[in-house]
Amino acid sequence: MLDLHRLRLLREVAARGTVHAAARALGYTPSAISQQLAVLEREAGAPLLERVGRNVRVTDAGAVLVRHAESLLAGVEAAEAELAAVAAGRAAGVVRVGAFQSAFLGIVVPAVRSLTASHPDIRVTATEIEVEEAAPALRLQQLDAVVGDEYSGQPRAVHADLHREPLLREQIRLVLPADHPAAAAGRVRLAVLAGMSWSASQPGTGHREMHIRACRELGGFEPDLRYSSDDFFTQLELVRAAGAAALMPELGLAHSSADVAVRSIADGAVGREVFLLTRAARTPAVGAVAGALRRAVAGQRVVLAPPAP
Repeated sequence: MLDLHRLRLLREVAARGTVHAAARALGYTPSAISQQLAVLEREAGAPLLERVGRNVRVTDAGAVLVRHAESLLAGVEAAEAELAAVAAGRAAGVVRVGAFQSAFLGIVVPAVRSLTASHPDIRVTATEIEVEEAAPALRLQQLDAVVGDEYSGQPRAVHADLHREPLLREQIRLVLPADHPAAAAGRVRLAVLAGMSWSASQPGTGHREMHIRACRELGGFEPDLRYSSDDFFTQLELVRAAGAAALMPELGLAHSSADVAVRSIADGAVGREVFLLTRAARTPAVGAVAGALRRAVAGQRVVLAPPAP
């Protein structure tokens, strides 16, 4: 009889590429995981992992078990959630939500507040995390729902095994120091800002890549990305106090009190879609949380800019 806990460990190692990485993610020691996987190999009667340099990869037999582990673990999760719902007479259980900062503030927090009253038997845990990290965690059942973003012209990877639905479409705005000469106009051409320093998110994020793409394609210059922070409040303060420029989605500006000028881009529209990712099989509790997130979005008055002519 194959042990479900050991199958979970095998899936984690297969996804992360090393025993040490899986151990860090799960809070185990590498030796403990290695011992459990050795037992699983004896139960399976075939080698499940093979070393490739410093990493490991699953054998053909290991790939079979990983594939079945996905459906088995999803089935157990669904059964546990439905049992909790039956016991409580309503949707119940723990739902783990991950979201980037501005969605955390503008969407997740209002959703959690409404769920406290409408679904008291659902315990929501929420983590601020970028979608680049969150999607793998969702697949590994470390998260149950992820609020992610996708900037126009920068499509995210398509995850065939995950369910994606759009939540919100919004415009990207140009943010300048309030006393900058270009701020006198309601619409600003990016080319006139070629000599400025810029504030954006960390390298590797969609927000930073959006800056590079917009400045190159619409402004015809390479931006001086001098300041890096994934915190939009910090970015706004850098605009106000350090004289930087920034491109920010409307959701990121919703809670701003900084003394800055927010203007439209004259060269063309740049937009962002905020979306919800869940595993294909939703438990009643995850469905309730998804509904609360959609209702929280309904209060956001932002729309995606039309394509540039």
